[in-house]
Amino acid sequence: MIPLSRKLSAEFIGTFWLVFGGCGSAVLAAGIPNIGIGLLGVSLAFGLTVMTMAYAIGHISGCHLNPAVTMGLVAGGRHPSSEAVPYILAQVGGGAVAAAALYFVASGQPGFSIGTGAGAFATNGFGSMSPGEYSMMACIVAELVLTFMFLFIIMGATDDRAPKGLAPIAIGLGLTLIHLIGIPVTNLSVNPARSTGPALFVGGEALVQLWMFWVVPIAGGVLGALVYRNVAGDDG
Repeated sequence: MIPLSRKLSAEFIGTFWLVFGGCGSAVLAAGIPNIGIGLLGVSLAFGLTVMTMAYAIGHISGCHLNPAVTMGLVAGGRHPSSEAVPYILAQVGGGAVAAAALYFVASGQPGFSIGTGAGAFATNGFGSMSPGEYSMMACIVAELVLTFMFLFIIMGATDDRAPKGLAPIAIGLGLTLIHLIGIPVTNLSVNPARSTGPALFVGGEALVQLWMFWVVPIAGGVLGALVYRNVAGDDG
């Protein structure tokens, strides 16, 4: 049995990589003239962080990297509820430290400004804080549906009956697709820890709206896991 301390260390490092790699691609590489990676590149970066960490730490902690995933897996009977709070604390800690490291790097460029508007420092938001100025209800539905599908994919890819060794690829590509859909709407969260780190540095309206990127992804994750469990039966 792997000690909880090792699992938490893995979750901290994995979530650090997700936020530094995913949000870092948006902050540092997306908008460079002529060679910026854009929407497709940022989406792929988020997928790659999860895929690489799934292979690196999946056998240690399960590679949740996301409170919505942890709560979904608890609801789906795949993870003990007693570990939920420690996992979430480790994930939020990793995301916050990653945001601090990213801020240090980004602020090293002359003229750097963290900003406060839509998408500033890779923050998530709705209304005026949405990249496309989508309404709060539109953003709620988007985050709910996309987190639902993310957990449905995770539950299916890690089912005992699924092809072995391919789960990280399915999950990473699933997250890439989810970002391609959701970045214009909310700058795409589906992950409260990913949303919290950047919001702590931007402050203001990004923090005011942070509640939505906790409540909705967790609700969507729990629903996705429960529906998969009902569809697949108890064998998985």
